[in-house]
Amino acid sequence: MVFPRSVLVTGANRGIGLGLVQQFLKHSEVQIIIATARDVSKATELNAIKDPRLHVLPLIVTCDKSIDILVKEVEKIVGEQGLNLLVNNAGILSKYTTKSEPSRAILQEQINVNSISVVLVSQKFLPLLQKGAGKSTAPDFTVGKSAIVTISSRLGSIGLNVEGSGWFEGLAYRMSKSAVNQFNRTIAVDLEADGILAVAFCPGWVQTDLGTSNALLTVGQSASALVNSFSKLTKEHNGGYFTRELEVIPF
Repeated sequence: MVFPRSVLVTGANRGIGLGLVQQFLKHSEVQIIIATARDVSKATELNAIKDPRLHVLPLIVTCDKSIDILVKEVEKIVGEQGLNLLVNNAGILSKYTTKSEPSRAILQEQINVNSISVVLVSQKFLPLLQKGAGKSTAPDFTVGKSAIVTISSRLGSIGLNVEGSGWFEGLAYRMSKSAVNQFNRTIAVDLEADGILAVAFCPGWVQTDLGTSNALLTVGQSASALVNSFSKLTKEHNGGYFTRELEVIPF
């Protein structure tokens, strides 16, 4: 099992993002944890954590200026060792179906938050991840070296889609997650020469604002399994799409 020296988790003020932060804090190997929230003043649970390794910083993923400011702050925190792990977790679910009233605005917002922002955040943090890859003595193609993990969803699988929009009205959401799966697969190839691992995960159906209280898993159960799987990643997983237990999901 390999853990990162430094990790950045977006959308960490609640739900799976908060759960991931809590799980990373259980591992002494993780020396720096940077958690982002749209409004830090309202991130009550994050702010209640009293651990000097945790840094809570603002980020609006749809705002380029906000991303640029975060990059500069993270660079100060991680120093010359760079960033080892970026976890793209921030996302929304905008209800939309084939039979909904046509709305370009809803579709654009869904894709902007869940897909385009993941691309831009990853690109802007690439120099720090490259630095992490060059400085870390951890095994190659592990989260201890340099990695981008994107929280996707089983709902992004085209091959598994037999439910259509479903009761969750997920046409736009499905599209956004299929897009990040393609992004993940593409950067895995593009960044292989840099020694940067890229993997997409489905956390399962989790009891969050997005997953609703009817979901099968608690945040703790999902986040614990995810962090455990992150620690097991190697080059054979590069570009892959997995469940929280590291089982392959068909694209």
